[in-house]
Amino acid sequence: MKEKMITGITPSGEMTLGNYLGAIKRAVEFQDEYELYVFIANLHAITIPQDKEILRKNTKEIAALYFACGLDPQKSTVFLQSDVLEHAQLGWILNTQSSIGELSRMTQFKDKSSKTKAQSKDYIPAGLFTYPTLMAADILMYDAKFVPVGIDQKQHVELTRDLAIRVNNKYGTVFQIPEPLISKDKIKIMDLQDPTKKMSKSSTNQKAIIYMLDEPKVIEAKIKAAITDSENLIKYDPKNKPGVANLMTIYTTLKKITIKEAEKHWQGKNYKDLKDDVAAALIETLAPIQQRYKQLYNSSEVEQWLKDAAIKAQYEARKKLNKVQNALGLNYNRK
Repeated sequence: MKEKMITGITPSGEMTLGNYLGAIKRAVEFQDEYELYVFIANLHAITIPQDKEILRKNTKEIAALYFACGLDPQKSTVFLQSDVLEHAQLGWILNTQSSIGELSRMTQFKDKSSKTKAQSKDYIPAGLFTYPTLMAADILMYDAKFVPVGIDQKQHVELTRDLAIRVNNKYGTVFQIPEPLISKDKIKIMDLQDPTKKMSKSSTNQKAIIYMLDEPKVIEAKIKAAITDSENLIKYDPKNKPGVANLMTIYTTLKKITIKEAEKHWQGKNYKDLKDDVAAALIETLAPIQQRYKQLYNSSEVEQWLKDAAIKAQYEARKKLNKVQNALGLNYNRK
């Protein structure tokens, strides 16, 4: 029997190249090795203010892109978080098992709350503070053994483990203790205009991000404008040449070659050659994904796949929630 794995993405913006190479591409590979649950975290999206029509659009796009990128509905359980109501209920239960202190120490809360406060004039949604317990519910609901995360999300899995152990110690074993799965060669795609920071869909500079649905001419223009340096030497040196290193990372990841092989390929060449090659590799990779996305976007297939997966997820979630509620005494007629 395959071990279970769970992962998700928040539909708070368009899917970027960083999302694809850092998470989605790995998920596609994992679906052959694990029993994979993939959810579109629309409940997490509303922890910060969202325009409802944009949220609907982003959710539909990400759902279609998941499948266009290679997630197979016959192998993976891909569903909307809000379609499985048990997530919110278990999230509340775990909320009662956590403390203000441990939630306030979450680094992402500190970062996001400061940005939200600046944007909305002192308004910080309570959901932004408590959403780690909902994330814990997402993970613990399906007895997932592994959670693929980046370093910035590891703290959330650690909190999930703490909550699971706490509940198990108080009420008996009801939760599997999950493990963060952090790849040693974790792909980290950086901002094209500021290569010292991670590429993020929340960036206000459109030139800084490659979106999965960018057209070829747009990709070429963004790569051409990408920040490098004045040395015109193609060498992998993230500390001193972050812009060049980022472009090399994109290329080697797409082409599945090593950095040494890439440096040999570009020996004696200049930054124009580097950028031309990176743009060509991106267009070649994204073209079939975009073609499949266009086929799926307005089809009934995606809607049916999400519905079928939600039914499966609901069945598993109800069993887990019932077990938890029995353990805590919430089901009064059970002893």
